[in-house]
Amino acid sequence: MEGSTSGSTGTTNVISTSSLPASNSLSTSPQPAVVVISPCAACKILRRRCVEKCVLAPYFPPNDPLKFTTAHRVFGASNIIKFLQELPEPQRADAVSSMVYEANARLRDPVYGCAGAICQLQNQVNELQQHLAKAQAELVNMQFQQTNLMTLICMEMTQPHDQQQSVDNLFTNTPHTNYQSTTSFSEENNLGLMLEPLWTW
Repeated sequence: MEGSTSGSTGTTNVISTSSLPASNSLSTSPQPAVVVISPCAACKILRRRCVEKCVLAPYFPPNDPLKFTTAHRVFGASNIIKFLQELPEPQRADAVSSMVYEANARLRDPVYGCAGAICQLQNQVNELQQHLAKAQAELVNMQFQQTNLMTLICMEMTQPHDQQQSVDNLFTNTPHTNYQSTTSFSEENNLGLMLEPLWTW
C-alpha cells in the first residue's frame, strides 16, 4: 500500500492498489444477481423455516396464501404433509387441487361438502336430459308432419293428372258409342223398310 500524509491537516489518506483492478473487473464482468428465495405460503403461515426440499413449497406458492389457508382449515397441515409424502410426485399436484376443492366445498356447505355439489350437478344433468328427450320427441313429430305434408302435396299434384286422363277417356269413348247406337238405329229402320212390302202383300 502507498500512503500520503499531510502535515498541516494531520489527516492520512490510504489508497488500496488492490481495489483498482477490482473496479475494473466490475466494469467488465458484472456480478450475477442474488436470488432471494421466499418461504412458501405454508411455511409462512405456519411460521416455520422453509427448508430447501420443502414438500409443500411446489404446491403452495408464497403469492397465493389463501390456497393453503383453505386446505389447512379443513385438513390440517400435518395431514396435508402426510398425504403428499405418501403419493408419488406426478400425483401430488392433482391431490392438492382435490384437497383445495374439497375444502372450499366443505366451507360453503359444512354438512354435505363436495357431495352436495355433486348431487346438485347430477340434478342439473337429469333436467338437461329431460329437456333433450322432449326436444328430440318434438323433432320427430315435426319430421312426421313434414312427411305427411309432402305426401299430401304429391297426391294433390298427381290427382288432377288422373282426372284429366279420365276426362279424356270419356270424350274419346263417347262418340264411338253414339256412332254404334246411331248405326244400330239406322239398321233397324232399314230393316223395317224392307219388311213393309212383305206385310202389304
